[in-house]
Amino acid sequence: IRSKSVIRAFCHLYEKGKIYRGVRMVNWDPQALTALSDEEVIYKEQEGKLYYLRYKIAGEDGYAVVATTRPETILGDTAMCIHPNDPKNAHLKGKKVIVPLINRVIPVIEDEYVDIEFGTGCLKVTPAHDVNDYVLGEKHHLPIIDIFNPDGTLNENGAMYAGMDRFAVREKIVEDLQKAGLVEKIELYTHKVGFSERTNVPIEPKLSMQWFLEMKDLAKPALEAVENDVIKFYPPKYKNVYRHWMENIKDWCISRQLWWGHQIPAYYLPKGGFVVAETKEEAYQKALKIVDYPLTIDDLQQDEDVLDTWFSSWLWPISVFDGILHPDNKDINYYYPTNDLVTGPDIIFFWVARMIMAGYEFRNEKCFENVYFTGIVRDKAGRKMSKQLGNSPDPIELINTYGADGVRMGMLLTTPAGNDLLFDESLCEQGRNFNNKIWNAFRLVKGWKVRDDIPQPDTAEIAIRWFNSILSKAIVELDDLFSKYRLSEALMVVYRLFWEEFSSWYLEIVKPAYRHPIDKKTYDATLTFFDALLRLLHPFMPFITEELWQALYERKQGDSIMIASLPESRPFDDALLTDFEKVKEIIAGIRTIRLQKNIPNKEKLSLQFTGDYEGTYDSVIIKMGNLSSIEKVQEKEPEATGFLVGTTEFSIPLSDKTNVEDELKKLTKELKYLEGFLQSVMKKLNNERFLQNAKPEIVENERKKKADAESKIALLKENIEALKKTILEK
Repeated sequence: IRSKSVIRAFCHLYEKGKIYRGVRMVNWDPQALTALSDEEVIYKEQEGKLYYLRYKIAGEDGYAVVATTRPETILGDTAMCIHPNDPKNAHLKGKKVIVPLINRVIPVIEDEYVDIEFGTGCLKVTPAHDVNDYVLGEKHHLPIIDIFNPDGTLNENGAMYAGMDRFAVREKIVEDLQKAGLVEKIELYTHKVGFSERTNVPIEPKLSMQWFLEMKDLAKPALEAVENDVIKFYPPKYKNVYRHWMENIKDWCISRQLWWGHQIPAYYLPKGGFVVAETKEEAYQKALKIVDYPLTIDDLQQDEDVLDTWFSSWLWPISVFDGILHPDNKDINYYYPTNDLVTGPDIIFFWVARMIMAGYEFRNEKCFENVYFTGIVRDKAGRKMSKQLGNSPDPIELINTYGADGVRMGMLLTTPAGNDLLFDESLCEQGRNFNNKIWNAFRLVKGWKVRDDIPQPDTAEIAIRWFNSILSKAIVELDDLFSKYRLSEALMVVYRLFWEEFSSWYLEIVKPAYRHPIDKKTYDATLTFFDALLRLLHPFMPFITEELWQALYERKQGDSIMIASLPESRPFDDALLTDFEKVKEIIAGIRTIRLQKNIPNKEKLSLQFTGDYEGTYDSVIIKMGNLSSIEKVQEKEPEATGFLVGTTEFSIPLSDKTNVEDELKKLTKELKYLEGFLQSVMKKLNNERFLQNAKPEIVENERKKKADAESKIALLKENIEALKKTILEK
């Protein structure tokens, strides 16, 4: 079906007059022996030389000097060109010059195309081997002399250099020109040279009989579709790249001189001419109508060239549903246009633009809704991964080491849409670590003993309400990120949700004491959360999520996470989420004090507070902080260590656990640092230029820093005074 679709598309475009055959300047690959489209040529900056060559003025003793990077092509020169308004070369008007070494007399022509500032202002014109020279040649009716064989060696027009390779000729001809005194000077010169994407050899501009597709009319609706966001690009920056190419589009050389591919459906007649048809039989019937001599079907010879591989690829959104051969079938009517195309920006011209053009040409509508451009994976030096450079790691080895999900996740985390990724194997290790985290959380939950005759603890009830809200809020954020195709950010949201909120907080709160069972209500809620998290993770990590999802509950035959719906958001309690962040800060403060004072986690502590505080979540704080009590005091104990959460001061009495003098030194050092920090903030806030020129949110952030620092300084001074008092009393 696909092959027949390609041939029918060619015939359709030919009959519309869009496909034509002719001799044109093409990009020729001397190694692959085939023409290339403009998009298959990679331009690289090269250190070369600029040769200044002397052309004798016919009938005079003087010389005209030409600057060229390709001295071997003088053998194909058919004119010299000067700018009509160039005073330094005005003496050459109407004269003729002699091509060095081969003594061909050529005219001096005038054209405003010449850059007066480049070289000497004299341009050698070689119509057969330069795109711009070819245009000049057609304009001024110059003869065309092709000096190259298809393999890059010189042909009979190469005179004494016939049969030599083009680069060997360059060295030899410079040597011969120098011996003849025809080299004025040689300069080092950096310029861009076109290389074949297929073989990485310098291409040769060459006149060749090829098949072309006229692109101007095809490009118009395709450009408008992207410009008007009928088809959306993510990230949008690629609209500019697309627009530039489409507005400067050239006819597409669609024929290739290769052994494989879709053979061009053109059939040549014995006495000249050709017919285009989908089959040889159809071509024979067409031929019989236009010839006036006996003809058999075996007399027809099909064109040996094949179509550019992209000529079949550009039909993909249509031909995959058989929409070229049967344009009104149920599949194409149901699936077309498709939703999303995910691809790399390096083939925006090869494939994306051409698919859009094909959609409007063959179905008169867009082929997809959105195009998401991934980044390109590069090595640490910024080079594109390729077989030739040998800089691409073996994906099988990576998968064996880090797991398929680990490799996927490690790379996804660091690839914002359209931005390239400098590959680092440590990213895959990070992915593997996350896989281990998920697996260990699953083993923990499934290892709990469950009893339905014990009540649900208050801590678990709070944790379930909180996680329900934070899960729903995360789903809302995920939906927004997915709609904007910000996939790496979406993965980071799920990553943090699982690692930080579910594993580090929820599971720790609901986890039963060692060797104790868990109540069934909490266990069921935990499995429900785990199920939702696996479904959220599945697009990023398909293998581990399928494995664990199957093991989470008893599933039916044929059930798969692949066809399970993503979780949907429910109304969530913002106030609860805000309150719980304060709970986390309190617990974090307790843990910091334990760490600083080297107090074991198993040792119970007492938590005191001064100021406003509601004890709604005391049960969670007591469990997670391993506290004996939480109580309000009028004044903090002298040897207690404290911390602020908002405007409320919390403290832990440490009279039997603290070296007072060491603590005093530590607090004094901290006070000195904060006073210096406050001073730097005040410099900004006292600077009128800063207040006038900085964004309001930046100024507000500095003011917040000031208030926080002042609050902490006041607390430190209070603590220092209390410790000093304790020392005096001792």
